[in-house]
Amino acid sequence: MKPFYLYAITGDEFHQGRDLIEVMEQAILGGVDIIQLRDKESSRKVVFEKAKRLRELTKKYGVTFIVNDYIDVALAVDADGVHVGQDDMPLSEVRQLVGHDKIIGVSTHKVEEAIEAEKGGADYIGVGPIFPTNSKKDVVDPVTTSYISEVKAAVNIPFVAIGGIKLHNVRQVLEAGATSVCMISEIVGAKDVQATAQKFIGILKRGDTDETFN
Repeated sequence: MKPFYLYAITGDEFHQGRDLIEVMEQAILGGVDIIQLRDKESSRKVVFEKAKRLRELTKKYGVTFIVNDYIDVALAVDADGVHVGQDDMPLSEVRQLVGHDKIIGVSTHKVEEAIEAEKGGADYIGVGPIFPTNSKKDVVDPVTTSYISEVKAAVNIPFVAIGGIKLHNVRQVLEAGATSVCMISEIVGAKDVQATAQKFIGILKRGDTDETFN
């Protein structure tokens, strides 16, 4: 898979009345280089329609597009891959369904899970939640930045830190060893989505200081 820095997950509840595509396009223009469609509330038909629109948007900008959980939807819209959790279908079965050309991401909360995901053929893993977060209803307790260091030492596949990451604490995540970060509300719920994404990219790619944004 292509290297990535800033990973954004959709969250309609944070869009402040704005259209999904409008929000995610602003995120891409700000520097987001991978997008995941996550929607556990809508009907499968609605999720499919969202996925179809996001696939068109991400193709336009050459951004990687991932669908959370719904393998059939991911395949139907020719998404770049799928993301699954610890309680979802076994990784070996997911790979059999999507083939070897698709990306598979796996959420992990323990080093053992990260190692298992790598052995199982995951292309990347999600690491977290690093800090407390209200973006997801099914989160486990925060694992803190120490988990980032442990994962970096234990696996060789790419990983992305997620969970409660904001402009004021993203440096802690990078200092622990992460090079990629993922957000939901902090980006898609921002008043200025593009500007917020640009600030994160400035820190991730150039090491901009917080003073840059005052």
